[in-house]
Amino acid sequence: MKHYNYQATLHQVWSKAVDQYKAGQRGSDTYFTEQEAAWLADNGITPQELYDFAEDFVSGGEPDFATFAMITDVRRSYFLDKLGGKKSDKTVDPSTYPAKSDEIDGIRWLPRIIAKAKAKLHGELDPNTMYSCGGDRKFCQTHDIHPAEFLRKVAEHEDNDQAVIDWVKARSKTSHS
Repeated sequence: MKHYNYQATLHQVWSKAVDQYKAGQRGSDTYFTEQEAAWLADNGITPQELYDFAEDFVSGGEPDFATFAMITDVRRSYFLDKLGGKKSDKTVDPSTYPAKSDEIDGIRWLPRIIAKAKAKLHGELDPNTMYSCGGDRKFCQTHDIHPAEFLRKVAEHEDNDQAVIDWVKARSKTSHS
C-alpha cells in the first residue's frame, strides 16, 4: 500500500469512475482493474461505494470529489487505525436501519444516519445502501453539517449516540440563528 500518494490515486480512480459512468458503463464490477480493486480494498473502499459516489455526482452534481475524498478519508483512517486494516465479514441488512421517518428529539432521519454512519465506518454497508445518499445529504444540509464531519463525529462517539444527538441539536440551533 502506498500512503504518500493516497490522495492522487484516490482522485485517479474517482475520475475513472466518473468518466466510465458518463460514458454509459454500468456495474461497479466492471470499473476497476485487479490492481485498482486491490488498492481500494487495502484502503477500506469498495468498488460499489466508489461507483455510487460517481453515479450521484454525474446524475446530480454531488457529492463532489472533495466531499467523497473527505468521507473516504474518515472511513480509511477508521479502517486502518481502529480495524487494523481488516475487512468485516458482516453486512448490515438494510431492513434493520431505522425508518426514514424515524426521529430522535424531533430530528427526522437522525436515527437512520447514525446507524448508516456506523455501518460505513465498519465497512458493513450492503451494496444497495450508500452513506451520503440524497436523504443523508438533505439531512446534513438542513442541519449545516458536512457528511464527513458527521461521520467523524460518529467515529469519535460510536458508543455514545447521545453525544452525537446533542452535537446535532447544538449545530442545528446554530444553523437556524
